[in-house]
Amino acid sequence: MIVCHSILSLRETVQAYRKSGNKIAFVPTMGNLHSGHIQLVHEAKKVADVVISSIFVNPMQFGPNEDLDAYPRTLEADKEKLTDAGCQVLFAPNASEMYPNGTGVQTQVIVPELTDELCGASRPGHFTGVSTVVTKLFNIVQPDIALFGQKDFQQLAVIRKMAADLCMPIEIIGISTVRAASELALSSRNGYLTEQELATAPTLYRTLVQIKDAIEAGSKDFDTLCHQGNSALASAGFKPDYLSVRRQSDLKHATANDDQLVILAAANLGSARLIDNIAFALNQN
Repeated sequence: MIVCHSILSLRETVQAYRKSGNKIAFVPTMGNLHSGHIQLVHEAKKVADVVISSIFVNPMQFGPNEDLDAYPRTLEADKEKLTDAGCQVLFAPNASEMYPNGTGVQTQVIVPELTDELCGASRPGHFTGVSTVVTKLFNIVQPDIALFGQKDFQQLAVIRKMAADLCMPIEIIGISTVRAASELALSSRNGYLTEQELATAPTLYRTLVQIKDAIEAGSKDFDTLCHQGNSALASAGFKPDYLSVRRQSDLKHATANDDQLVILAAANLGSARLIDNIAFALNQN
């Protein structure tokens, strides 16, 4: 695996692959890789000739009271995992390479509406940091395809809208959430959980499944279902942030007439902020 730390070296590497007519897939990450990240690499290998991944803990998407300094950085272990998965190129820049003038004067990419609610309401500026860094990475790598996990459903929607609105010639592919045997969605932040909290954490997904089952059984009172779900999470030891039933297409609040739904949730458990979702289609026949 080729490891590039500078934009120039990465561009030279990509150019060589381009000259050979290779299709390029890109898997951007913040490192501390787990099986979910590696699944993205495996899926990328199915749709492209060359897989490029990036590891960059992006300071622009962390708020002032969030875990930027504590975010786990495991570059050497990550390199081994990517090599074993068949990734051909890793781009691992530092902050000064990506933001040579600092983040304060960095041109920003803002995706309206989609970023106003859910995680966007709880983490002001987060999605501006995400869309800005992903735009920069897309411009550096210039992939044909980019793959993202569906665990971050709102992020995936933001990136899809950004790419469409800015006429980026990149196919955005979402890959199903990878889960532990307990059904807990894999996340780098799961490492913050104690043993007892790890036993509690799957309750988040189970709560989503219970709401989905109730909707599929005919319940249309989404507000009541979410209120009950929040109560169950609080009783289990979570501090719920949001729990909401939305339309998949635009993340607007779902109505009784919608059939392509996604239930999204975020909650704190100990020092970890966990997010999860479940997307499904109702049979209207």
